[in-house]
Amino acid sequence: MHDWLNQVGGAENVLDELHALFPDAPVYTSMYWRAKMPANLREWDIRTTWLDRIGLSKSHHQWFLLTYPFAFRSLDLSGYDLVISNKSAFCINIRVPAGAKHLCNCLTPSRFVWNFANYVRGENVGGIARRVVPPILPLLRRVEYRAAQRVAQFAAISHEVQHRIQKYYRRESQVIYPPVDTERFHANQQPSEKFYLVISRLIPYKRIDLVVEAFNRLGLPLVVIGEGRERARLQALAKANVKFLGRLSDAECDAYRYRCRAFIFPGEDDFGIAPVEAMAAGRPVIAFGAGGALDSVADGISGILFAQPSAKALVDAVRRFETMRWDSRVIQVHAEQYSRACFREQFMTFVKESVDGT
Repeated sequence: MHDWLNQVGGAENVLDELHALFPDAPVYTSMYWRAKMPANLREWDIRTTWLDRIGLSKSHHQWFLLTYPFAFRSLDLSGYDLVISNKSAFCINIRVPAGAKHLCNCLTPSRFVWNFANYVRGENVGGIARRVVPPILPLLRRVEYRAAQRVAQFAAISHEVQHRIQKYYRRESQVIYPPVDTERFHANQQPSEKFYLVISRLIPYKRIDLVVEAFNRLGLPLVVIGEGRERARLQALAKANVKFLGRLSDAECDAYRYRCRAFIFPGEDDFGIAPVEAMAAGRPVIAFGAGGALDSVADGISGILFAQPSAKALVDAVRRFETMRWDSRVIQVHAEQYSRACFREQFMTFVKESVDGT
């Protein structure tokens, strides 16, 4: 069970690994935009809700946010004894047959429901939704809370998400880190170059503005890879030592990861794949000490955590970083615990123990 298939991101990477564990299982989702999906996913048995028949649901899925709980509840799941939801939004609202178990791999409790103010800032939600939704948030929260009580067991992708599951759902969960393709990175023997690196969507909640401001003060070279609606504003703020390269291929991004002095991760994320990929390439990470970075970055070993989301705190962290020595092999070994193989092993153990009732 997956929220929607109209774009490819971290949630879809997790779904890919879940499908590899259960290749004969159909994938249920609210709607499916085939043209936007990679070739391997198009070969799956994908089944959709009635939302899929509404054309605009694919290109403007946020317009239909209030309908998703009802769409998922309409699915007929008779005949199944185990359903696994890969949830960041509304697919938790399914109803499974009597005697069946629903296991939820929780990427996060729905931001739209539990943290609406931050959601609309990060996702550029329109003015109508900003006015209409807040009065009905208590109802949406009750609906999602009740759906969470029907889940047999939860897995959380980080301790931050585990905390949210306890806070919003009053449920216990097991932390299973999401899969990262660490295997594609080879042992890094390259000496680092002088530049620091950001790879990110350029949208407000990623806090790339903090990095630009910090490196304006530091005068050190910074490379920013990625696109987003913040790009023009960030470029206008940046001094000559900050270069914006736009969107690059995975191979081009990896070339920069291998060569950078350190990877900068200034935002608060549910987990954060990008810093783990940098560590898998043998490069240390300088990250804001919140969210998933607290799980993935070992302070003083694989990188540095800074405590406040401010340019000053980042400047201080970079200056501290410059006084330290880093071992690329130690950093790569640290990253291996987030590999796809580790995820598959841990998730299958979670499934077996949940089904067996242990």
